[in-house]
Amino acid sequence: MFYIYTHIDTDINIDELAYDLKISKFHMHRIFKETFGKNIYELIKSIRLQKASNLLLTNKYSTISNIGNLCGYSSHSSFIRAFKERFSMTPKEWKKDGYKIFSKRILELSEHPALYSKADFSTLEPNIVQMPCIDAFYIRHQGYNKSMKKTWQKLYTWILNNKIESYKQIGLYHDNPSITPHEECQYIACVQTDQLDKIEQNRLPKFTIAEGTYAKFDIQGVYGDVLKLIQWIYQEWLPASDFETTTKPSYAIHRKNHFLSDDGKFDLSFYVSIKY
Repeated sequence: MFYIYTHIDTDINIDELAYDLKISKFHMHRIFKETFGKNIYELIKSIRLQKASNLLLTNKYSTISNIGNLCGYSSHSSFIRAFKERFSMTPKEWKKDGYKIFSKRILELSEHPALYSKADFSTLEPNIVQMPCIDAFYIRHQGYNKSMKKTWQKLYTWILNNKIESYKQIGLYHDNPSITPHEECQYIACVQTDQLDKIEQNRLPKFTIAEGTYAKFDIQGVYGDVLKLIQWIYQEWLPASDFETTTKPSYAIHRKNHFLSDDGKFDLSFYVSIKY
């Protein structure tokens, strides 16, 4: 999954992927479908279109063909056809205002607390920062809902078991939950630590969060406010700015994690990949 998300702008070769993972293609397809409920080709197509739907919101200086190419579509017509099949509207209709209808429907169907959030970000200004690569241990979570708490509890148990005292908790968003059905969202709970010598019980895989230029938003709040922030960033702040975003995932570095705090409040910095 990490490989797919980080190579979504390329022609992903399943034979090469199976070879790199040192398993047969048949075995990879079987395990993948058991784990994610879709075959690998369907999921690659879904991720391409999710990424494209996000870029269509924010990248006003890019043509529809450019965005299709960024998400792995070499043919303009095939991109239009696939997009319309997925979202029941063309990319042009999506850009115009269709995304607002789609986003509202997702929030209503999920009954997410973001619908009732009173947080106001209209005066929030980000800092533009250059972030280094971050090596992190992680647990992948399928879906965007309160069950994410159980994933964070597992990660925190791992931290305590290994007696790690210095670490950062990071939530990585492969998908934009304001325009992606919540049951399809891929969310990653991560921990970064320099105390590698303390790790004795290690069931967790490791990956690298990409370096790059990011807009950093510092906020405090409660569950529901994060999704409202994401919606505001992608649907209001980015389109009104002269910045565009990339296919790199956004992430949050928690100073206080609402999934683990007693009072349900958070204090975090949210990072969105940008270019000019």
